[in-house]
Amino acid sequence: MRTLLTTCFTIGCLLLALIGCQNEIAIKTAQYSVNGQKVYITHCQNCHGEKGEGLGNLYPPLTDTKFLENNRQKLACIVKYGSTGELEVAGRKFNNTMPASNLSSIDIAYVLTYINTKINKGKEIFPLDEVEKQLKNCK
Repeated sequence: MRTLLTTCFTIGCLLLALIGCQNEIAIKTAQYSVNGQKVYITHCQNCHGEKGEGLGNLYPPLTDTKFLENNRQKLACIVKYGSTGELEVAGRKFNNTMPASNLSSIDIAYVLTYINTKINKGKEIFPLDEVEKQLKNCK
């Protein structure tokens, strides 16, 4: 019994040390990215590609960091309510309709974080409160 308690205590200390090495932001970013990948595969990958490369002249790539930065305040609305009309992305014009999604606010935060951090190698997450604020102001 004593050996079991000592072993459990040692394992617990090792886990605490490993978790303690990462800051809270890194843990949250990893959580958002992992969950975002699942959402992306289910809802986005079919049109935007496995690596966000888009699909020819039909669907824009998600790798244009300049477009994403310039339109950050609109991205949650685009994901939630879709998009119509012409968009210029990565120097090319796209004029297809992106359908509305039934994604929750947290799923939108997850998928936008995945696109930013994994597809585009950025550092910033899209926090839930930012997504909810954007969704309240959609036009």
